[in-house]
Formats: sequence, structure tokens, C-alpha cells
Amino acid sequence: MRFRPVLPALLAISCMVAGATTATAASPSTTHEAATTKAQQAKVADFWTPERMRSAVPIDQLLTPKQRINTGKIAAGKPSTVSPTAFPSGGGAWTGGGKIVATEGRVFFTYTGRTASCSGTAVTSGNKSTVITAGHCVKLDGAFHTNWVFVPAYNSGATPYGTWTAKKTYATPQWVASEDINYDVGAAVVNPLNGASLTDVVGGQGIAFNQARGQNMYAFGYPAAAPYDGSKLIYCSGKVFNAFISDGIGMTCDMTGGSSGGGWFLQFSESTGAGIVNSVNSYKINFIPTWMFGPYFGADAQNLYNTAQAG
Repeated sequence: MRFRPVLPALLAISCMVAGATTATAASPSTTHEAATTKAQQAKVADFWTPERMRSAVPIDQLLTPKQRINTGKIAAGKPSTVSPTAFPSGGGAWTGGGKIVATEGRVFFTYTGRTASCSGTAVTSGNKSTVITAGHCVKLDGAFHTNWVFVPAYNSGATPYGTWTAKKTYATPQWVASEDINYDVGAAVVNPLNGASLTDVVGGQGIAFNQARGQNMYAFGYPAAAPYDGSKLIYCSGKVFNAFISDGIGMTCDMTGGSSGGGWFLQFSESTGAGIVNSVNSYKINFIPTWMFGPYFGADAQNLYNTAQAG
């Protein structure tokens, strides 16, 4: 199923479809070898100058009109059982500090020869090097992105914790096979930087799967489409509701393109900036611009995470 995979018109989503068969492990086609040698890592790191980072655009702005489908042609998802208007959460710059500042970051990559951006989260993992993001932030239109990097704590061009190049990128089997909006979950394993692993430097957020719906959550990201410019970490918060056109979840939030892949957190503490990743920014619908939708993290997302943290 083809669709517009990023904000503001329609972002990709990956959710568990009721009754769907889940994968037990990622096949080779779900993994993309990226910068594996020292020479490749240096080339990618050098590619991302401050100027290129500032000029990178949300991936949706690079799509052709043919790639932007009529949302009315997408099979309708489960109707919301909660009134989202009862939980206004908007969006604003995060000024609270804490762990989230270092673990959330901007993602940069090359898509069809153009520089583009998303968001991602450093999570606890066996390899101390795993970043969770959206599937369309690692692979779209049949091919994996290149020159993929994660920049934690990006702020107005500053990269206080450095630029981390991807060794491998991953997406769910369903996303790789058909870019199904119900399975838009991605991950990356980044190379060590200056001899250190990612979460040893920035820390890692917890991650959980198969959790109860309808809870209060916080969403973070680096929106780069107007009125935002990708320079600052933005957040939304509120009680989530069942998504439309998918089996995912929704939240009142006005983040825009570039926030794709940013983490949604359960049990988030404003005082410590720590929580449990349980979804990612995924898509919006044109006629409901104040709602953001994300995937339900079920067994397929868990399989992806397990494959990545072992990579």
C-alpha cells in the first residue's frame, strides 16, 4: 500500500493488525548494511556538515504527487473510542532538561539524492548502540536510505554529542515487503564514536511492547516544517486514543514534518526526562492537522528491536 509517509499531510504508520501473523525474526532483506568500514564511516560523517544538516528537509517534502495518496482510499482503521478533543496537548519546545535531551536526536539521511531528516531515540539495548525510529525514516519507495546518521541533542546546528553513523538499519518485514502503513517501525545500530558506544555516552530510554492502550503519553521530535525549523526538541503530551486508518494510537499534537520517528513515552517523568518508548511519530491526516498518530508496539516491533540490539 502506497501512502505519504511523513507529516504534515500523511505520515507512514506501523501498527499491529488484529489477527495478523507476526514475524519471528528479521530476514536478510529487512537489514541494510550501511557504514561498516572506518573509511565509510568517515565519509558519511564528513558528508554531514553543519550546512547540510541545516538544509535537510522533512522527507515528505521530497515526495512526488503520485506518492501522496488520497487518504479516503485507505482502508479505515478502528474508530476512536476516546474523544481526542478532551485531551488538548498542542506542542511546544522542551525546556525541562533531563535524560530526554541527550537520548532524543535528529536523524539525517539521503533519499533519492536529496538530504532529508527525521527523528529518533537512543534506547537501552544489548549492543548499547540501538536507535528506534519510523520505518520510512530508514527505507522508502523500495530502497533503504543512505548516509544515515543520528545526532543526539541536536540544537540549532550544534551537535554536542557528535554525529553517529549507522552500521546497519532495519525495518519490519511487512514494511520492507510492501511499505504497509501498519508496520512502519525502523531501527538503526550506530557505530562507536571515539571508541565509545552510544548509550554509554548519552544514556538510553527504556522500551516496552504489548502495553495497554489509552494511557497518558509524551511525544518528542524535531519537526522541521513550518512553523518549526528543526532546530529544537519539541514535545506534546496527553491521553492517547485509537488511531484512524490504522490499528495504531493517536494524540493531539501539532508537530510537523521532520518529527517522524521521534519517541512516544509511557511513564515519562518531567523531572528526570526518562520514560519508556512505546511508539513513534508516524503520520497525520490533512483534515485533522491537530492529531498525530503512531504505531502500536506489538510483537513485530519487538522482533525488530530484538534483531537490532543483537546486531
